Amino acid sequence: MGVAIVTGASRGIGRGIAVALGAEGWRVAVNYAGNLAAAGECVELVKRAGGDAIAIQGDISQCDDRARIDAQAAHWGGRIDLLVNNAGIAPAVRADLLDADESSFDRLLAVNLKGPYFLSQLVARRMIAHPLDAAGSRGQIVNISSISAYAASTDRGDYCIAKAGIGMMTSLYATRLAEHQIRVYEIRPGVIATDMTGAVRSKYDALIGAGLTPIRRWGQPEDVARAVVAIARGDLPFSTGEVINVDGGFHLRTL
Repeated sequence: MGVAIVTGASRGIGRGIAVALGAEGWRVAVNYAGNLAAAGECVELVKRAGGDAIAIQGDISQCDDRARIDAQAAHWGGRIDLLVNNAGIAPAVRADLLDADESSFDRLLAVNLKGPYFLSQLVARRMIAHPLDAAGSRGQIVNISSISAYAASTDRGDYCIAKAGIGMMTSLYATRLAEHQIRVYEIRPGVIATDMTGAVRSKYDALIGAGLTPIRRWGQPEDVARAVVAIARGDLPFSTGEVINVDGGFHLRTL
């Protein structure tokens, strides 16, 4: 297995992805924004799972930080075979569309959309220079979005817009990079048990119990990680730009 960069990997979905890749023998660059202790825990978990890991600090909304993440990962691991754009933040304050201000919008889109967009550009340029691997690939990019890419929440419009943008970003990069044998995918998690959803636990307990999703349970970071591992293994060699729902069936329309 090769080297993967997983952004926002210190906790939650990112940590689940990093550890699952470690169990497959990957070397993982564990990106984190500020929580060094949590990133260190993730590094140890990856190593215990059977992989190798290094923690790399960086705020993906910042150009210099993105460049450092890319350069340090390559210096440590050599060839980058997988980029998982997972890092993201929730709105600072949930506010109705008619009351929301620009500060939250600007910060959220910088982290959740601008960051992945330009980090993908850096890593893709590096991947293009790779020789083809044994499977005829130069690398893969996985974008973690959300059911909020299409499910409107009028008290967090900035988050929905950023996740919808990730969908188009996936299509753009998939189209542009196909000629270089680099495949790009989008994974849309549903209601996943993480720190981000902890504050609304009781709300979603009730909604799930009432049938919000056909599979009536919370998703776990490991559910998302399994989808990433399948892509990382190269199990979808004739697919690119594909959207993979990991949402308990939330996306299904039923009568």
